[in-house]
Amino acid sequence: MSDAGSGRPLRRGWTTGACATAATRAAFEALMTNAPPPDPVEIALPSGKRVAFALATFEREADVARAGVVKDAGDDPDVTHGALICAQVRRGAPGAGVRFFAGEGVGVVTRPGLPLPPGEPAINPTPRKMMTDTILEASAKIGVGVDADIEISIPGGEELARHTLNGRLGIVGGLSILGTTGIVTPFSCAAWIDSIHRGVDVARASGLAHIAGTTGSTSEAAVKRLYDLPETALIEMGDFVGGLLKYLRAHPVARVTIGGGFAKMTKLAQGRLDLHSGRSSVDFARLAQTAREAGAGEEIAALIANANSALEALQITRSAGVDLAAPIARDAWRTAARALDTAESELEIIIFDREGALLARTPLRKAIHGRN
Repeated sequence: MSDAGSGRPLRRGWTTGACATAATRAAFEALMTNAPPPDPVEIALPSGKRVAFALATFEREADVARAGVVKDAGDDPDVTHGALICAQVRRGAPGAGVRFFAGEGVGVVTRPGLPLPPGEPAINPTPRKMMTDTILEASAKIGVGVDADIEISIPGGEELARHTLNGRLGIVGGLSILGTTGIVTPFSCAAWIDSIHRGVDVARASGLAHIAGTTGSTSEAAVKRLYDLPETALIEMGDFVGGLLKYLRAHPVARVTIGGGFAKMTKLAQGRLDLHSGRSSVDFARLAQTAREAGAGEEIAALIANANSALEALQITRSAGVDLAAPIARDAWRTAARALDTAESELEIIIFDREGALLARTPLRKAIHGRN
């Protein structure tokens, strides 16, 4: 992937899990050897590739060492870019192995359904394994035991977490330590899609039978007014309707509502499962044909074909007394049903205007190959 403006390749970055692992390795070695920490400090990624990190901070006391690494997310617009990821390491009780604790700015799990049980620090399984593996490697190198208590902290992390989905997932007090590869790929949006999946897991573990995926705050508020769903049932899917529906295919619930504005639902109606403006666009010639089928004359259809936005097309048809939202909802249902494709779920599409008023709504129907 490259930067469209400069033509240069987009720079990859490091996950919070990789940074925490590097800080852990430096603190552990310094504590156990009573010597300066390795700087730069080298760790192994899950792929086996070895990478090195420069230390930003280090301090040591008699029974504890602390190291910090500044997270570099590369060219990804990551909320944690530039954050200081810190590890504090203490000697553990003999036989206790490696134990994990949440420090300042790292959240704690409070709801079931996540990869970690309630009460555990929000340090995901892969980062835990990376840190455990680096402790094992370092202990073999130094010739000491592996028992260690690791506390991960992110100064300012609680405030940064307000810009993530952690609160909705039941992760309180700060950020999660994430990553499955150690590498951040720019604009992969893997963290967001992972949050969508974890949201489904939490809702299912809570026994909820109805989940609503929405494209933004306006559609979410409108769906909540319609159904009075609890917060855990509301999945902020953003542009990633495909990521939500495909996960629900494998992890079904009885009822699925997809809600959004007219423009994004038009993209869904035209077969797009990624609704981001940079990765999909409205086909206005096709939208004009949909308007014709809804009763618009050639003059109106020509205006739609040359419209600047989906909103303009909607305003044109509304002024002409043509209901364009209803067939868009119908076609969006068909696309979504093909992605969901399970007899275990009923599916509906709801389209709202910018103020959250209802424009169109399909009935709840079984989502089987989009044949209904």
